[in-house]
Amino acid sequence: MSRLGLFLPRLSAYGGAEGFALRLAAALAGDGHGVDFVCGRQEAEPPAGVNVRLVGRPLLPRAAKIAWYAAQAERVRRKEKYDLTISLGKTLRQDLLRMSGGPLDVFWRLSGRAYNAGLARTWKTARRRVAPANALIRAIEQRTLDNSRVIVAVSHRVRDWLLEAHPWLESRDIRIIYNRPDLARFTPPSPDAREAARAAWGLDSGQVALVLAGTNFALKGVDQMVRALALLPRDYVLLVAGGRKPGRFAARAEKLGLAGRVRFLGRVEDMPSLYAACDVFVLPTFYDTCSNASLEALAAGCRVVTSRDNGASHFLPERWIIADPADVPALAETIACAAVEPPPPPFAWPADVAAGIEPYLALVREMLL
Repeated sequence: MSRLGLFLPRLSAYGGAEGFALRLAAALAGDGHGVDFVCGRQEAEPPAGVNVRLVGRPLLPRAAKIAWYAAQAERVRRKEKYDLTISLGKTLRQDLLRMSGGPLDVFWRLSGRAYNAGLARTWKTARRRVAPANALIRAIEQRTLDNSRVIVAVSHRVRDWLLEAHPWLESRDIRIIYNRPDLARFTPPSPDAREAARAAWGLDSGQVALVLAGTNFALKGVDQMVRALALLPRDYVLLVAGGRKPGRFAARAEKLGLAGRVRFLGRVEDMPSLYAACDVFVLPTFYDTCSNASLEALAAGCRVVTSRDNGASHFLPERWIIADPADVPALAETIACAAVEPPPPPFAWPADVAAGIEPYLALVREMLL
């Protein structure tokens, strides 16, 4: 039996990387491997057959916590002499590295566009560049990329960003494996189910329902979406799922006279119902390695409009992709054109695009040979 080390600072059921790590650990154990989950903090029970190696998380500033985990993870890796090590973030050396986020410098450049040009953007950029934690993350990023046998990017966009930031990676083994949404859960609704969903969400038959889902409203382009709504006919309404602080975005809607056309829903448990009520799912994000919500909406039969800097745009027709999420008139025009198109055919995952857990199992078997 092969012994594998799986590294992530937090063992938890919450969070995209954390949820993936639990699924991967369970699958690896089910595939007959001995799996150690090396973490600094444990918030959930491990899957059956997975051993937790807790290295601790001292009460220190953020930069010190990052350095602590990187050092302790490396100590465990050297001591245990695993047959294969898999890292999902902030380690110094491993065999297989999964990059669920892009390079830090690219993230800063693209996400900075979410802030108004001038003082707000300059201040945000300056704070990022002087933060000790960010300096440490940049150093670890260079080290971990250099000390990996195989790198997995979670989208073609992430692969492109990696090569943009680190051209020397061109000669390295970079695979692309997407996250795969539950296509059994997200399916196009029947006419009756769609009518019931629209009634449940308080939508009139003549309204065009635009749906946006995300947590970081500034990064996801909620402000730009609200301003685009002002350029669309009055029968267009916007439903925003997720997020915790809609204050300034609600104020923007109020200022533009859109208060009755924008609804901030908070956390939504029944996303299939919301997708069923949707006419166009819109995510003018400034940076997204691969939005699961975009893929879920596509699988649920929605027209999907998003930016090129969303890894999920790989699966969309060019006419539904916006080059610059800050271009509000172009965003409004793209939405209006998409809204009058017939709904897309049922989504089928392309056979030539790796996704889900199984490609990781196959890659681990390959690397152990």
